Amino acid sequence: MSLENTQAQMRKGILEYCILSILDKGEAYPSEILETLKEAKLIVVEGTLYPLLTRLKNMELLSYRWEESPSGPPRKYYSLTNMGKTFLAELNTTWSELTTAVNQITNKK
Repeated sequence: MSLENTQAQMRKGILEYCILSILDKGEAYPSEILETLKEAKLIVVEGTLYPLLTRLKNMELLSYRWEESPSGPPRKYYSLTNMGKTFLAELNTTWSELTTAVNQITNKK
């Protein structure tokens, strides 16, 4: 296994959590989600994002609404459902426990 593959798998593993966290701050259009991820140096392509958004919607963690765009086709804005907020709260706890454990093992403070 190559370093790049391991790094990619680590990023993929936290992508769902990051997307839910972005949407916890308010509804967003997919290009806004991609931009927020890019600013955080988590480069994701549309081909990865859209199936994940669909899966999260099918799990009833996300909902969406359509809005007319002044410069093109209607846009789909995603937001967290109540179930999504509960799921994210549980992920926040898991993430905190996981980072504490990893930092302890890797001797990072």
